[in-house]
Amino acid sequence: MTVLAQTDPATPAARLPAVMDGLLAMIERETELVRAGKLTEAAALAEPKAELSRQYLALAQSLKNSEAGGAHGAPGELEALRRRHDLFQALLQVNLTVLATAHAVSEGILRGVHEELTRKAAPSTYGASGMPSTPPASAAQPLTVSRIL
Repeated sequence: MTVLAQTDPATPAARLPAVMDGLLAMIERETELVRAGKLTEAAALAEPKAELSRQYLALAQSLKNSEAGGAHGAPGELEALRRRHDLFQALLQVNLTVLATAHAVSEGILRGVHEELTRKAAPSTYGASGMPSTPPASAAQPLTVSRIL
């Protein structure tokens, strides 16, 4: 029976905390940047965050497989990893909420710009009831966004 040792840097249990710390730092930084509206800087973190995520998933899967195969670490070590994982999940939820909010806001802005452009492109007319008519769907113009600003 193999025993996972904290001192053996080759074990997933020994490497996982360092990868988790790096990923947590990256996620916290991304959250700060998105909240501050610095989306270009936040986007630059995508590749390093993806690499740390891949490492985290590989180590977590390896640890899960070693536990299923009969290898057990020290109970305190595994419990500490579980607590860290719970903290990680909470911070990740905050990050996902901030990203979803930023996405919804930017989508709302683009929809508003598109509606305003469509309204201005269509002629202003009144219907049979004397109420202003809504622009027909054919008046909608495609919206082009430049990402280089």
